[in-house]
Amino acid sequence: MTEEFFIQGNEACAKGAIAAGCRFFAGYPITPSTEIAETLARDLPKVGGSFVQMEDEIASMGAIIGASWGGTKAMTATSGPGLSLMQENIGYAFMTETPLVIVDVQRGSPSTAQPTMGAQGDMMQARWGSHGDYEPIALSPASVEEFFYFTIKAFNLAEEYRVPVFLMTDETMGHMREKMHVDESKINIVPRKRPELTDNYLPYEYVEDGTTPMPAFGDGFNIHVTGLTHDERGYPDTNDPDAHDRLVQRLCNKILNNRDEISSVFSQFCDDADTIIISYGSPTRAVIEAVLKIRKEGKKVGYIKIDTPWPFPEKQVLELTEGAKHVIVVEMNLGQMYYEIDRLLKMQTNVHFMGKIGGLLPTPDEIISGIKRAEGE
Repeated sequence: MTEEFFIQGNEACAKGAIAAGCRFFAGYPITPSTEIAETLARDLPKVGGSFVQMEDEIASMGAIIGASWGGTKAMTATSGPGLSLMQENIGYAFMTETPLVIVDVQRGSPSTAQPTMGAQGDMMQARWGSHGDYEPIALSPASVEEFFYFTIKAFNLAEEYRVPVFLMTDETMGHMREKMHVDESKINIVPRKRPELTDNYLPYEYVEDGTTPMPAFGDGFNIHVTGLTHDERGYPDTNDPDAHDRLVQRLCNKILNNRDEISSVFSQFCDDADTIIISYGSPTRAVIEAVLKIRKEGKKVGYIKIDTPWPFPEKQVLELTEGAKHVIVVEMNLGQMYYEIDRLLKMQTNVHFMGKIGGLLPTPDEIISGIKRAEGE
């Protein structure tokens, strides 16, 4: 069955969370993400779920970590200042392999900056915000409908790899209203991998795919959960370099070894393109319009929409840009994903940056002007 909605992006996210099986939300209201909390406060109790408004974002992360270990799919939503406060507990969630979803509806930054304007200035915070070595997964929707489906995908990836997953969007996408089609036949829910209750169960045992089945508190398992370096039983083992190496390498490799399965891009017109534009999230909408317009003028221009900024889709981007003379990176910051793309492609092609801050999306005409500048016109 297919349903059609005219709906706000933040509301679509909340509906996607419920469809994915989320039954616990903890958060602190912050513009421009607040409608996610408001929608879930109203709708979660209708499906047997729980909503808690916490005293701050630090407590919000602690609450959803606890809910996840209680056996419930859990999420929070915030914006840049709140994400900064969450970082220590985000690191704890990575170390304890706690599946959960963090939605960041980005706004102008740094500090409180522009609460009601869109931006993409938190992309490296999602990648490197917490201390230490870890490999995050992040998704970036470019439409209200994608916001719904990407929320479901975020929960699925969290369960499949036992890891926190970021949903990186912005004020434009969060507050935009547009038509959304929900096809129930396209919704696939990944259940949590639960272990069998045996005497020799090891909660952090090395397994081939890197993801150990996860019990819930109350299931009868005698387990220890700690942010300290721990052995396969979960007991602290902080002085053994080999134990730390085995643990952190496993946490990183379960993402890196599956990078090609996790990473996702969408592209058009790259086969014959002299110039390729790379973007993600809201700016992609203007990029697509610009590409369609300039191709009518006879220009060979294509685009790549990055759906999963992290882990960065290196293989796909390398292959799609192989024959291009110019690559232009369009984003709403002063250069974050640009540096990742330049690192990857600078020996293969000319990489240009087109950034914009202040809260307004780049327009198709601005992008077309950028294409012509890059091509020397």
